[in-house]
Amino acid sequence: MEKNEIEAAVAKYLEQKGYERMALKAAMFDMDGVLFNSMPNHAKCWHETMAHFGLDLPEWEAYMHEGRTGAGTINLVSIRQRGHEATEDEIHNIYKYKSELFNQCPKAERMPGAYELLYKVKASGVVPMVVTGSGQVTLLERLNRNFSGIFKKELMVTAFDVQYGKPNPEPYLMGMEKYRKATQSPKEGLAPNHFIVVENAPLGVQAGVAAGVFTIAVNTGPLPDEALLSQGANLLFHSMQEFCDEWEKVFSVLSS
Repeated sequence: MEKNEIEAAVAKYLEQKGYERMALKAAMFDMDGVLFNSMPNHAKCWHETMAHFGLDLPEWEAYMHEGRTGAGTINLVSIRQRGHEATEDEIHNIYKYKSELFNQCPKAERMPGAYELLYKVKASGVVPMVVTGSGQVTLLERLNRNFSGIFKKELMVTAFDVQYGKPNPEPYLMGMEKYRKATQSPKEGLAPNHFIVVENAPLGVQAGVAAGVFTIAVNTGPLPDEALLSQGANLLFHSMQEFCDEWEKVFSVLSS
């Protein structure tokens, strides 16, 4: 990506939001499909689970619903195929089945380029954060094992922190609030232009944009680029490695 493309994207964001400049302090990363190559497992398990219960969710479509709650995904498919929402018992049974399938999958590997990018981000003086819809109790341990020395518990947002999942902006608004508390920054001194969001899913891009944050899409799945750009992504890369390779350009514009 040429530097002038990045400059144009940042200038457009600043004009739309009414900021004079970016003053980047922290980068909020989604987890599945960004830090870990876990979405193929999720997509396969959603497809097999829905088929088991007489419903249909193609693997590619699972990427469109990434970030939605399990109940939300189940209800969307149920309404589409049966004309009504699933019962609480159905939601429980379907999601339990999907979780059991997922737990049998091989552990997802780190996304290529993710650790190297995070190292560069931190070395640039930008604070790396995680904002995920996951509720895994071993999340911090898993992140520390794969991304040693990068993340801190007080700078993570998980399913336990929010009432609403993506595409609601609450997860990223919570991320900004957690940064403020962790750094003891005054509320009036912190704004969305002090952050970036890194997302791979349409619903996640929607959430970042709705929170008013400069949102970078990394298209690590099978969806067309337009699926992310149409939701308002300010920049798009086709892999974490590509973003890593371009970080110096991106940072020089965001910090100027």
